[in-house]
Amino acid sequence: MAKGILVVDDAAFMRMMIKDVLTKNGFEVVGEAENGAKAVDTYKELSPELVIMDITMPEMDGIQAVKEVKKINPDAKIIMCSAMGQQAMVIEAIQAGAKDFIVKPFQADRVVEAVSKVLG
Repeated sequence: MAKGILVVDDAAFMRMMIKDVLTKNGFEVVGEAENGAKAVDTYKELSPELVIMDITMPEMDGIQAVKEVKKINPDAKIIMCSAMGQQAMVIEAIQAGAKDFIVKPFQADRVVEAVSKVLG
């Protein structure tokens, strides 16, 4: 069964790669955003079941966006996407309410595992 997922990353190719992995594994991507501010607006508009959110983005970073999304829906399911060496930010994101994280460059099976676990 397809679940609606919002993909948020400032790099278009990263969004494309994540969408590719998700759709190949039976998940439905309902929207995408290139920064945290747009992610919050798109979340309000689409109410996706899951958000995959990059940590480092212009305008509003992923951690602030997680906090904003959690204000809209305290039960929002969010998986953070981080580059190597951003452990402190990952911890902050988890404390803000993210359910899991994937590290770039990511393995397709890790993305699928995290999404499947969070949507459980």
